[in-house]
Amino acid sequence: MKTIEYSVRDGIAEISMSRPPANALDEAMLVDLLAALRRAAGDRDTRAVILHSAISGRFCAGLDLKVASAAGAEQLYDVTRKLYIELFDVQFNLGKPSISAVAGAARGGGMTVAVSSDMIVAAESATFGYPEIDSGLLPAIHYVHLPRVVGRQRAFDLLFTGRTFSATEAFSLGLINRVVPDDEVLDAARAIARTLASKPPEAVRRGRAAFMSALDQNYRREIAAAVENFCNVANGEEARERLTAFAERHKPTWKNSG
Repeated sequence: MKTIEYSVRDGIAEISMSRPPANALDEAMLVDLLAALRRAAGDRDTRAVILHSAISGRFCAGLDLKVASAAGAEQLYDVTRKLYIELFDVQFNLGKPSISAVAGAARGGGMTVAVSSDMIVAAESATFGYPEIDSGLLPAIHYVHLPRVVGRQRAFDLLFTGRTFSATEAFSLGLINRVVPDDEVLDAARAIARTLASKPPEAVRRGRAAFMSALDQNYRREIAAAVENFCNVANGEEARERLTAFAERHKPTWKNSG
């Protein structure tokens, strides 16, 4: 069963995620997602890219915790490298604008997928969150990305409480570009994509490359360090206890819980 669908119409590539029930990311899905983005990058006739979900009420749940709980250290590193480093690299070198159309829930690694795009359009009912802390994990690159966007204190709140927040709050924080009615999110993304696709392609390509380079500021190196930290924590006792508890459907026990 395909988890990623790819189509092009009028110079706009659409990449649709479909791994029921919530688009939880495993290695195979990440491989297909990266391949779709590379395909769009290599297609000279593609002028803009839209990333969205085919599952109602779900954008992306992040890493599949059942897969993570069974993964060895090497496999877990491979998966997180694809999500945090390779996804950043392929988006960095995409050569054309990308838009995430978020309808439903985006959590954890799903936030990584969303913010990898140049713009984010969200439905009014969309919700966001970084719940990794509750699984004994780290939000990895979001320690790098989020404070730059929303500021240190607000980033700390979101990353360490793990709370869910609305599209309205995400917009007020500057984390997303637009909030639209639920039934208009994909149409709104397509309208933006058409506007971007109508611009001179060489100017967009060169301008985007300059824009990405100007914003880099050692971002790539910091992401690599974040992946190492994630893997170190994910292979620790707390994370393994929480992941095992998730897979076996029981409450985790923390050694320092008293």
